[in-house]
This record gives sequence, C-alpha cells and structure tokens, in this order.
Amino acid sequence: MAYDAELAARVREMFAAGPPVLEKKMFGGLAFLVDGRISVAASSAGGLLVRVGAERAEQLVATNAAEPMEMGGRTMRGWVHVDGEQVHSRRELAKWVDVGIDAATNAKGPRT
Repeated sequence: MAYDAELAARVREMFAAGPPVLEKKMFGGLAFLVDGRISVAASSAGGLLVRVGAERAEQLVATNAAEPMEMGGRTMRGWVHVDGEQVHSRRELAKWVDVGIDAATNAKGPRT
C-alpha cells in the first residue's frame, strides 16, 4: 500500500509556514525531515508516523489515540503511529506535526 497522498499534502501545508523541511520517500511512505531528522511521515500502512522521543512515547500512547510504532515486527522506541481518522481535523494534525517537529529539533544522534 502506498502512503496517503492526501494526508501528505495536508502535512506539507502545515510546514508551509514552519521550519525548513525536506521531503524524502522512505520505507514506502513520505517522510518530512526537519534539521536532518524525520519529524513525521505519511505511512505506507496508512496514518501518520510521529517522532515523539523515548521519554514521551509511553505518556502519549496512554493519553492519546496513538499506538507504539512497529516496523518489521519490532516496536520502534520514541515513535508512535496515529491512525488517519485521528488526524482528520486540521487541529489534530497540527498537534501531531508540532510534536514531531519538537522531537526532531531536540533529538540527539545522527541525522538522515
């Protein structure tokens, strides 16, 4: 399954007034990189992948409509998956994009 092009266009629109972003096709989806790190991605499995940081992941899963991100049968620490229905409104999508931008700009480690 290809990523949701409509969701990707909505994410792109969110970045229009934000930080510089690089779009990159990765893992069958479309990733949006800020400061050389993936912040969010339109997932090939549908919905949105969001970098949240390891310290926030459990709290966000417990209090929001987010699930731990899995790739290749492994849970990816510091990432969550948000179903497309949960980012239907502009406000909800903006909230998750902001979380991803914050995590990407404050992340340590290598850039993509």
